[in-house]
Amino acid sequence: MKIAVIQGPNLNMLGIREQHIYGSMSLEQIHEQLKAAASQNGVEVEFFQSNFEGEIVDRIQECLGTVDGIMINPAAYSHTSIAIKDALSAVNMPVVEVHISNIYKREEFRQKSITAGASTGVISGFGPFGYHMGLIALMQIIAELKAVTQAQQANA
Repeated sequence: MKIAVIQGPNLNMLGIREQHIYGSMSLEQIHEQLKAAASQNGVEVEFFQSNFEGEIVDRIQECLGTVDGIMINPAAYSHTSIAIKDALSAVNMPVVEVHISNIYKREEFRQKSITAGASTGVISGFGPFGYHMGLIALMQIIAELKAVTQAQQANA
């Protein structure tokens, strides 16, 4: 099982920016913990972060046929990017959207996620632990999809 973890703008500044909202862990620390949890479960993870919308769209498209699922924190683009939503829809695979902060307790413009419409589910407000929750959710979803596919092939 292989999962792409895609991080949006300003997440490279975690641990420095607005610690009262995002905490003190750096993106690298979050990735190291997630990599360890994935490894314990026999899951390969690959990480990508960009501050540029087009690069994120390109990376999502590159996931087609190369990974089993995507975990994405589109950050501010979740509230504005139809392009990212469309890319997620186009690859047609399990997607879990993760937000470190609870977007529903934030400014009104942050309370709507355009990209959530192309996601299997959204995890919001659990800090860096949300990435672990996203990993567990994706492992379960991918395993269930594989089981359904195998059952259909066995009955064909």
